[in-house]
Amino acid sequence: MRGSLAPLLFDDQYPERGETLRDSVVAPAQRSPEAKSKAATKTNRDGIPVPSFRTSLEDLKTIVCNTLEFSVPNASATTMVTRPTPVQAQALELLNAKLLRTRYNDTPRAHEPLGISGS
Repeated sequence: MRGSLAPLLFDDQYPERGETLRDSVVAPAQRSPEAKSKAATKTNRDGIPVPSFRTSLEDLKTIVCNTLEFSVPNASATTMVTRPTPVQAQALELLNAKLLRTRYNDTPRAHEPLGISGS
């Protein structure tokens, strides 16, 4: 998971490029130029601020399903799924995960699961 999210995190998404910078196998590991740039600018190459892995997971936790029940007579319950932010959508794409229900403000049906799937 962390490797898949590397483009959005401080993590080195090209560790093999850092390996080529080592003088020998016993020399300290080197970070790739891309990782050094992310660390220096605190942004990825798209200019998006890079969070830690933990912060990224905390951000993904904010995608929720809320069931709203109204006190109006004969009103049915409505389910609202939080729309992912652009960064959350990119993270879901990198994880090859998608929201199983992508309709917002719809009343759920019993056969429609809600959650995140990945392959």
